[in-house]
Amino acid sequence: MFLELIAVFVAGFAGAGAVMLLNKLMGGRLPRWLMPVGAGTAMIAAAIASEYGWYGRTASALPEGVEVATVHESRALYRPWTYVVPMVDRFIAVDRGTRVANRETEGLYLADLYFFARWQPVQAVEMMVDCVNHRRADPAGGDGGAPVWREAGSDDPIVAAVCAEGGA
Repeated sequence: MFLELIAVFVAGFAGAGAVMLLNKLMGGRLPRWLMPVGAGTAMIAAAIASEYGWYGRTASALPEGVEVATVHESRALYRPWTYVVPMVDRFIAVDRGTRVANRETEGLYLADLYFFARWQPVQAVEMMVDCVNHRRADPAGGDGGAPVWREAGSDDPIVAAVCAEGGA
């Protein structure tokens, strides 16, 4: 976060410098107010590029065997450009390398899920998935009780990612 703040400030200096250079090349004919406008525009552009680039950078850095199951795109009134191109602000990844099959029940797997969110620490959760009945047991509290199953359907991205062939 701190490095992104530094990058935004550097972009502001670069934007102001570009306007200064353009003003010099034009013989000083540009209005004085254009320099802070150039700096502000460059800072906003750098912040937007950083926000939109977060998902791509993070997803491409995932280790082998960890695949993105679902993404969440957000739109916000204070970011009007997100209504044109929504921004991914969080996603869930499944670690297929640590998927463990249940010895007693065919098609029942325990898998590690990772919840990534912008400006938040990564959260890891173990989830049981029943590939035969297309349901999953969402984390209930870790009290050792019976799992709380939820019908998800075969089109659920988490069920599909855990149950896909070629995994562990």
